[in-house]
Amino acid sequence: MTNENLKKLILTALFAALACITTMIMKIPTPGTGGYIHVGDAIVILSGVVLIPWYGFAAAGLGSCMAYLIGGYFIYVTITFVIKGLIALATGLVYRAIGKSNKMRYAGVLLGDVIDIVFVAGGYFLCEFFIYGAGAFESIPANIIQGVGGLIISAVLYPALIAVPYIRQQSFGIADKQ
Repeated sequence: MTNENLKKLILTALFAALACITTMIMKIPTPGTGGYIHVGDAIVILSGVVLIPWYGFAAAGLGSCMAYLIGGYFIYVTITFVIKGLIALATGLVYRAIGKSNKMRYAGVLLGDVIDIVFVAGGYFLCEFFIYGAGAFESIPANIIQGVGGLIISAVLYPALIAVPYIRQQSFGIADKQ
């Protein structure tokens, strides 16, 4: 394993830990769903931006599903791994596709936020529909609110995170491109 690969692996593990921790802290219960709103979605989005897409998938999926496993939401562990991983993967791909300038990189983060809202609301709805039937519709508003929270937090955290030279280099090889 090269030194650079080891750094990527460590950064992936750090983002997984951040996704887990930020999903578990500052929980705001959502009425009627038994779930909660959390800030972990911002880390899911940013892991897709900072890490190469498949590493982002691993960090977001593993970190988020670990939080649900530790928190006792066993029924959501597998679907959370898939949904959060796909959010990071899609965000990373969009960020790299359109992020040719500072302005467009920021737009890539915001598009990642939109992807998060759609995947969280839609993905959990599909999963819950097979479990709860029509009752799954009740979770859509809370999941949209959770996604909007992730949008706001990731939009605030992105400039601070991208200011770190190593993170900037990893997120797009943009250390020298300003």
